[in-house]
Amino acid sequence: MNPDISKKSKFKHWRMSRPFWGATLSLLAGIIILYIPIQLLHIAFAPGNIVVIGLIFGGLIILIGILGYFYPRFNVVFGIVTIFLSVLSIMGALGGFLIGTILGIVGGSLSIAWKYEVIQPNNQMGNLTKAEVAASSVLSERITQE
Repeated sequence: MNPDISKKSKFKHWRMSRPFWGATLSLLAGIIILYIPIQLLHIAFAPGNIVVIGLIFGGLIILIGILGYFYPRFNVVFGIVTIFLSVLSIMGALGGFLIGTILGIVGGSLSIAWKYEVIQPNNQMGNLTKAEVAASSVLSERITQE
């Protein structure tokens, strides 16, 4: 067996067993949201400045994106908190020029919508080869066209 194929299939299985795209977009949104507060770090701790809020919200969104990879059972909670913090980040970080806010909303929505499904093999199929499966799909297409 080719080791490259097995690594690809392992990564695909890992990716399919968790809200991968929701967590990835949340992580990217957090990085973009943190961009503005990091540029203003020298004035972030001045009295009355709300740049600290941007640092906190961006850091929490990054943390939630990372946790989404390792705790997929909490996908709904992570998605809701990501959307909430992304919208609130407009106050302290301009939402990463609104690009971070949009990515956070989309990533949180994908995390909420993700659902783990275990697909059981059909016992009626038996041990079919790829050629038999391809031939049966061609036959079913011809039947539906007639």
